[in-house]
Amino acid sequence: MNGWTSYTLQDFIPFTADIYFRLLERMGETFWPLHLLTMALGVLVIWLALKNHARLASLVLAIIWAFVAYTFFIQRYAELNWAGGYIGYFFFIQSLLLLLIALAGVNLNSRPRKTSASASGVAIALAGLSGLPFIAPITGGSWYQAEVFGIHADPTVMTTLGLALIMFRGWVLWLITIIPALWLLISGLTLWVLDAPQAIVLFVVVAIGLIGLIWKSIEDQFV
Repeated sequence: MNGWTSYTLQDFIPFTADIYFRLLERMGETFWPLHLLTMALGVLVIWLALKNHARLASLVLAIIWAFVAYTFFIQRYAELNWAGGYIGYFFFIQSLLLLLIALAGVNLNSRPRKTSASASGVAIALAGLSGLPFIAPITGGSWYQAEVFGIHADPTVMTTLGLALIMFRGWVLWLITIIPALWLLISGLTLWVLDAPQAIVLFVVVAIGLIGLIWKSIEDQFV
């Protein structure tokens, strides 16, 4: 008996690419034109992060993560994958962490500095907010399949990871990036199995985010 060695990554993805992208399309169709509001909130949270209003930015992010947890994972993704509901609960945990940070105001950057780590954070946040939505239509998908911050998981997580590198430091920075990094890895592997080009984007973002995380921790030791 070969046991676990007989399994491949494909065995853990219980849906096809067509079914998955139809899910993204259903989200787009259901919530349009809410996309306009969530994109505006994305611009707002980036501005708040850069203007030293991390607590208010964290509060907005907490609401968005709770919305995505319920509408994307628990209501829809769980129909495709039995683990979807559990992932939704982890997104609720992330929402709670952001809320606690907003209320407590611990380990925030008192003045976001122009450092390599912060620059990588801005790049990741902008990629999640304004770059990821264009991949679907560029690669032949419909505009309703475009993944949008505050509606779909991947751009919401990418933008949050970038914002974390701008707003947080110390143990809070490490804590708040665990769930986003894990989800991007899971989503990247899923998209890799589905032969979707977004997979490479997510892997690159995780790599840049990890480098930025380590680099910022080093920078904070000397400030």
